[in-house]
Amino acid sequence: QVQLVESGGGSAQAGGSLRLSCIVSVRAWNNYHGAWFRQVPGSEHEFVAAIRWSDDITRYRDSVKGRFTISRDNAQNRLYLQMNALKPEDTATYYCAGDRTWPIRRYTYLELRGQGTLVTVSS
Repeated sequence: QVQLVESGGGSAQAGGSLRLSCIVSVRAWNNYHGAWFRQVPGSEHEFVAAIRWSDDITRYRDSVKGRFTISRDNAQNRLYLQMNALKPEDTATYYCAGDRTWPIRRYTYLELRGQGTLVTVSS
């Protein structure tokens, strides 16, 4: 059974840091591009960051560039999101995802999706 399990969410002060982790139980994870999306209640899932499996090329939404870093450890079947200089507007539920299409597609079309971990940033 394919599972993506996120951890590392929680509360932080503005300017603080959190590191999200995702354990992936899927065969050939190293053939999937990894991504993080986030969602606030009442809104659609929005793209945060992605990393390409073949060469670790990364992409970020503009509002997190320079603050967030996506990385992966294929040997451990893990995906990470290091979040620094957090802002209240980063408050959301964050979802780990995987897909074999690049560029990363909209959340609805992704092959692999986690259950989410809540991040709350207070001012």
